Amino acid sequence: MKRISDELVQQHGLTRDEYARILEMLGREPTLTELGIFSVMWSEHCSYKSSRVHLKKLPTTGRRVLQGPGENAGAVDIGDGLAAVFKIESHNHPSFIEPYQGAATGVGGIIRDIFTMGARPIALLNSLRFGPLDDPLVRRTFAGVVAGIAGYGNSIGIPTVGGEIAFDDSYTGNPLVNVFCLGIARADEIVKGVASGVGNAVYYVGAKTGRDGIHGATMASAEFDEKSAEKRPAVQVGDPFMEKLLLEACLEVMRSGALVGIQDMGAAGLTCSTCEMGSRGGAGVTIDVSLVPQRESGMTPYEIMLSESQERMLLVVRRGREAEVERIFEKWDLHASRIGEVTADGRLCVKHHGEVVADIPNAALTDAAPVYRRPMAEPSYLAEARQLSLGSLGAPPPPREVFRRLLVSPAVASKQWVYRQYDHMVRTNTLVVPGMGAGVVRVKGTTRALAMSVDGNGRFVYLDPFLGAELAVAEAARNVACTGAQPIGATNCLNFGSPERPEIMWQFARAVEGMGAACRALDIPITGGNVSLYNETDRRAVLPTPVLGVVGLLEDAATVVRRAFRNDGDAIVLLGTGRGELGGSEYLKVIHGLVRGVPPALDLEIEAALQRLLVKGVAAGLIRSAHDCAEGGLAVTLAECCFNTGLGASVDVPPVDGEATFEAVATLFGESASRAVVSVDATRAAELVAMAEAAGVPAAIVGRAGGERIRIAIAGHIAIDEPLAEAEDIWSYAIGRYFDRPRAVA
Repeated sequence: MKRISDELVQQHGLTRDEYARILEMLGREPTLTELGIFSVMWSEHCSYKSSRVHLKKLPTTGRRVLQGPGENAGAVDIGDGLAAVFKIESHNHPSFIEPYQGAATGVGGIIRDIFTMGARPIALLNSLRFGPLDDPLVRRTFAGVVAGIAGYGNSIGIPTVGGEIAFDDSYTGNPLVNVFCLGIARADEIVKGVASGVGNAVYYVGAKTGRDGIHGATMASAEFDEKSAEKRPAVQVGDPFMEKLLLEACLEVMRSGALVGIQDMGAAGLTCSTCEMGSRGGAGVTIDVSLVPQRESGMTPYEIMLSESQERMLLVVRRGREAEVERIFEKWDLHASRIGEVTADGRLCVKHHGEVVADIPNAALTDAAPVYRRPMAEPSYLAEARQLSLGSLGAPPPPREVFRRLLVSPAVASKQWVYRQYDHMVRTNTLVVPGMGAGVVRVKGTTRALAMSVDGNGRFVYLDPFLGAELAVAEAARNVACTGAQPIGATNCLNFGSPERPEIMWQFARAVEGMGAACRALDIPITGGNVSLYNETDRRAVLPTPVLGVVGLLEDAATVVRRAFRNDGDAIVLLGTGRGELGGSEYLKVIHGLVRGVPPALDLEIEAALQRLLVKGVAAGLIRSAHDCAEGGLAVTLAECCFNTGLGASVDVPPVDGEATFEAVATLFGESASRAVVSVDATRAAELVAMAEAAGVPAAIVGRAGGERIRIAIAGHIAIDEPLAEAEDIWSYAIGRYFDRPRAVA
């Protein structure tokens, strides 16, 4: 047996104290295979050892919640005996090392999390972050990630119906690739990842095991440095066609009633699936890895247990139903291999040709994993970063120039170069296509639809983690409400730097607290999610980026609305009040190169009232289009309502209070929260305003849709007057020009 040296322990990402705990738990020195098993299960990626104490503060229950955190995905009741099953996961580190496969396998992994619950996946979203697109390395990473998402999702036949993309220098060496998936299941047929029933067979199904992905979970629990490219072997290779077969076969097996439990071999591969299933069921699992199908010769037990090869599942089958299960997989050209059985001893026992190579209590790997209360300290940069003196910036550019520069900013510009690579209409459920608002898919067999949105603003969280996280929840929920759907559940992906740095841990804890406060106020429980730490390169962390995925229920799919104006002459109504808040705004970043100030204030009572009003107004047939105000402020929101329609707009808005020199800029480009631009039949505009006033939501009729120009006045004085076609052109092709470059960027 190989001697476990201090250097070997360190190579496995374990501290001396952690190794001492392992010795105490085992009562002996671990084998090399056992050391590898502990290293992945106790990694930050699998154990949440730095975040668990904070995550407990999130609201996770509610009248619709059928499954909260702790399973492969969360589930909420959507009526008619059906459940929406959804989750978001990160694949950040792999996507930097190998953009195409890193992103593709992220899509594959989240799809498996959904169908493992017995749900058929019907929609994908993604939340992406990159450095500036004028950097050749960033363009390579960006193009590879988008191609990987498209290649996997299109091939397996699940539509990508929306998402978000942001850009900042901090993501140059550490992009964020967060993927969300939603599926539909019978509420009374949700399947869980549990092993129980002594003597029940344990089956391995799917692709053969190779050496790709070994120590992927450990890699995801460490920061990048100049040697990161050497970690390429830790990135898995995906096969969407194999996954399609696996999906159909697993769903058929689930319908047969022959399963006790099932789990995806995701992070930590066979190790995670065996010990977690056993732990949830209060049982043990014994397997012989020599029976695991392998695509490479000479693989050791260590390699087999730690491989993260894709498209693999672990099943526990009811005694006497083995032949039935095997026949179903054979029907789908898949081989189900019996590799072990459930035991009563609560231990993970791994054999190799009958010889025991690992024998560990499941609880030692799961429930007894280390939990840390890391030191926290408010970052030293905050006090200065929150100071914003507009007067020190000099006179702002004319509103027309700001408007055009914001429209070509990659964060604001159309993402059509991206989503045109995605098949968003496959399965014919899609009601709102990417770029037209929150993604919306119909629930076949019912009158209902589901809306979903992923949102987060790293600049806001950098400047105020608590408020920034609240704003992320509010924006995601508001986007869903703008379609007419009532938000009913959420999932989160929390992307931060190293938890070993007190200022990062402080950001994380405050963000979780803010997220919890907003979710409680808006009655949106968190049903699960993902924590991704160590997102930094050479000690430079990414902007703290909690991403919220919110799901909403639309009772009548026929009433769904989109962002774009629909009819010439419709009244344009502004819901909510602008306060000219420029802190952390796209204006400051694009025009002055600054991330400073205080994020927009958020009144959660007004936010909740606005969302209720949007849902009620759509259901009543009053609201014909709706678009929330976010990056770029009111002027950009109005422009986006005009794009893709051929309908311009003429509006006159009141000025906001503030410094006179910046009055126009603050009015047009401030990013105050809890606002939406909606359109309504002109004859019913007063009805909507009255409804808003009764709900306690400020509302004003500010103009009309129509014409061929985007004309915005402030208190009667024209500030922006642009041809619609020209504005839409520079907005539409701003990102594509970085790759195709048919003409200069405006």
